[in-house]
Parts: sequence; structure tokens; C-alpha cells
Amino acid sequence: MDITKKAKEELEDRLDKIEAFIASKGIGSTYLKKAQKTQRDINLAIVLSGVVTIAGLALWLKLRNTQD
Repeated sequence: MDITKKAKEELEDRLDKIEAFIASKGIGSTYLKKAQKTQRDINLAIVLSGVVTIAGLALWLKLRNTQD
């Protein structure tokens, strides 16, 4: 039982390494890198816009409460 579990883990590790190699050197790797960079940039833009929105709402609520 232990041998099969260890063999399965080793095979999965080798497959992960092969997949990573193909992703970095294979066909379409430049497209994949561009897509990952674009996705990262979009995620950063969403996070930053969320932070600005929350800060703006907090400031607006604070100013609205001080005027009353």
C-alpha cells in the first residue's frame, strides 16, 4: 500500500514538472505568459479600484457626519 502511494506521488510530481516545462518552453508559452501578465494587471486594477472606492466612501461618510 505504501509503495503504490509513493509511486503515485512520484508520478504526479514528474507530471507537474513536465507540465511546467511545457508551459515555459512549449508551443504557446509566450501567449501563456502574456495572458498571465494581463490577468495579473487586471487583478491589480480591480483591487486598487476597490480600495479607492472604499476609501472614498469612508471619507464621504465621515464628511457627511461631521456636517450634521
